[in-house]
Amino acid sequence: MRSIDEEIARRIQEAADSGELARAKGYGRPLDDDAGWHATPGALRMPMKILKDAGVVPAEIGWFHERARLKAAVAAAADDAARVVLQRQILDVEQKIALRLEALRIKGAL
Repeated sequence: MRSIDEEIARRIQEAADSGELARAKGYGRPLDDDAGWHATPGALRMPMKILKDAGVVPAEIGWFHERARLKAAVAAAADDAARVVLQRQILDVEQKIALRLEALRIKGAL
């Protein structure tokens, strides 16, 4: 039975042999300089790059966007009751962010 590394190497070689790899965006060129690359912990850089290239937004980034949307909604809210509901939603999102960051810190991935 092959190891996972051997299987990955086999599939990469198949893609190279068939020409599929050469059709990939950026093939044979260095990675584009990404502003967030150096700010991202080393262990998370490649997984985040893969997600970004696939058009997938990590949950944490989605939470930051949600928080910004909610803050804008609070500023535009017409009445106090709506502001209170939105501010509670902001607190919920901020708690998710804080818990995730703490979990990453504990695991040593941040």
